[in-house]
Order: sequence, then structure tokens, then C-alpha cells
Amino acid sequence: MPSSPTTLDSVGLPLGASAVDFQLKGVDGKTHSLNSLSDSKAVVVVFSCNHCPYVQAYEDRMVQIQKDYSPKGVTLVAINSNDDTGYPEDSYPNMIKRAEERGFNFPYLRDDTQEIARKYGAICTPHVFAFDQQRRLQYKGRIDDNRNPESVKTKDLRNALDAILAGHKPSVQETRPFGCSVKWKN
Repeated sequence: MPSSPTTLDSVGLPLGASAVDFQLKGVDGKTHSLNSLSDSKAVVVVFSCNHCPYVQAYEDRMVQIQKDYSPKGVTLVAINSNDDTGYPEDSYPNMIKRAEERGFNFPYLRDDTQEIARKYGAICTPHVFAFDQQRRLQYKGRIDDNRNPESVKTKDLRNALDAILAGHKPSVQETRPFGCSVKWKN
């Protein structure tokens, strides 16, 4: 049966699923793990990269979300899983440069094997997964509804984080992510 245009074909980890732990190298040269964020009241995992124009349009918003929500106990983590052979601008050295240029205030991690992107079911950049304090998936999809910050009508991730921090299920738990496809290795 074909899905109707109003039906959302769910992608990635199912809602309520436990977060998949990772051990990934950050642009700070340190290895980061999900378990090291155990003090966080919520964790947002964003599959990201350097070259995608959608991600570039969202970088300032990602920095602002971390700035606004860090004092409330939220940690945003960006993971770049793209093939850096076909997309050299997504290489680890270029990630370091990008993070410095854009003033990233969150861990930016390299998933060289692409194992973490596969386990989360990431399909594009940016693709967001927001977990509560028990690391259960409470929201997945897009950051908001428009690549152009002046045209945003629905701040999906912020709304979800506000609900999670208040101890509620987000009223919208899943949105369709949009952006550039994850660049898988051959």
C-alpha cells in the first residue's frame, strides 16, 4: 500500500529506542562517547558535515541551540560520517578548520567507519536525534522547518527539547529530515 502524502515514513532509530553509544574522535583531538555525557538531561545527536549547503545554513542555529540549552543541561553533538575520499572537504583536518571558523561550541566528531550513522539510521545532513536523560529517543528529524532562518515557522528541535526538559513527550516526536544525503563509502 503506498503511503499517502500525509504519512511520515519513519526513518532511523525507532522512537523510545535507547541511544547507541559511540567512541569517536572529536576536532579537539579527544575521543568522545555518549556515556561521557551521563550528566546531561538531554543529548542531541546531529549527523552533520562540512560541505552540505543545508548544514551550512544551520550551523549558526546549532551553535545558538547549544548556547541556549547548555545551561539547562542539554548537550548537542555533531557527527560527520560522510565518505571523505569522494568528499575531501569532509575530512578530519577540514572538520577542525570548519569548527574553528564557525565557532562550534559543541563536540564535532568523525565517524570514519560510518558504523554510527548506520546504527542511528541517519539518511541526510543535518539529521537530528534527541534523547531524554534515560537516553531514550524522544524526537527525530529536522532542526526546524526552513533552511532560511527568516522563514522558520516551527522550531521542532527547540519545542522537543522544551518538552523533554519539562518531563513530557514532545507533541511532535518525528519530522521529515531534509538536507544532503549521507555520502556512503562504496
